[in-house]
Amino acid sequence: MKKRVLSAALLLGAVSTGWPVVHAAQPSSQTAVAPVFATVSGKVISAMEYENAVNAAARQKFYHGKPPEAEVDALFRAVGDKLIERILLADEAVRRRIKPDAKKIDEAIAGYEARYKDSAQWKQNRERLIPGLREKLEQQDVIEQLEASVRKADKPGQAEVRAYYDSHLDLFTEPEKLHLAVILLKVDPSSPKLVWDKAEEEARQIAGRLKKGANFGELAKLHSGDSSAEKGGDLGYLHRGMLPEALQDKIDDLKPDSLSEPVRVLEGVGLFRMIDRKPAQKRSFSDVSERAADLLVRERSETAWKNFTAGLRKQARVEIDTKRYPKLAASR
Repeated sequence: MKKRVLSAALLLGAVSTGWPVVHAAQPSSQTAVAPVFATVSGKVISAMEYENAVNAAARQKFYHGKPPEAEVDALFRAVGDKLIERILLADEAVRRRIKPDAKKIDEAIAGYEARYKDSAQWKQNRERLIPGLREKLEQQDVIEQLEASVRKADKPGQAEVRAYYDSHLDLFTEPEKLHLAVILLKVDPSSPKLVWDKAEEEARQIAGRLKKGANFGELAKLHSGDSSAEKGGDLGYLHRGMLPEALQDKIDDLKPDSLSEPVRVLEGVGLFRMIDRKPAQKRSFSDVSERAADLLVRERSETAWKNFTAGLRKQARVEIDTKRYPKLAASR
């Protein structure tokens, strides 16, 4: 079995949030040693911690860890805000005297012990790593307890739920359903124009046969390269919005039992038959009252948490090194 390889940095970043534990600011003679990203109510986030967090977030969100140029600034701001928020939440948990769940922390550490039991690096560095890991897990646990407390919302009354339903009818309306069938003439996306044109001409010929009375299902079985061919091209009912916008535009005006013109899609050229259309339908309050109540509670929970974290940020003393990170000046 392949042995796991790990480093102290990797292990200490393995907790779900991936954000570093921060420490109280040191005297100026020491802080000059390492660049600082920000101080938050007297606690320091080092430039290294911040930049490592940015890199980790980029690897999680973007292909090859390289964000598009247009999204770089937003990524830097979001990561900085998250780090700052984490300090504020941890401090608030301390102020409220929230204690970490010792049993939960011990079980989590035992999980790391089991996971890396065959790692020589773990055995060599275990005594040095565990205190930092425990600190990180404890901080995460008290923040989770704080969040659960803030987000807790009372069960809404029936009148409140009904008012929510009436003002959010779009959430309780089933979109239009389209019952479609397809004959797909497969074309490799990288094929030259001549191949695409040939497929389109073949689709027109098939359409001509259909207009003269040929059976769509039989021709689908003969010619279609789609997985639905064995079922005569039947795609079943599809919600409006499930189809690519370009294709949706081509079939929007089709009536039941009518045929589209040849349509170029990613996989080739398709002929679409509209079998049936079911209009959008509003669900009755009695059918969706439980879902409406759940959505209302969720909305109130999100609002409570958003207002809470915004309040902490507003009251905090946050100083970002905008000389080192000038593009973050606007987010202060």
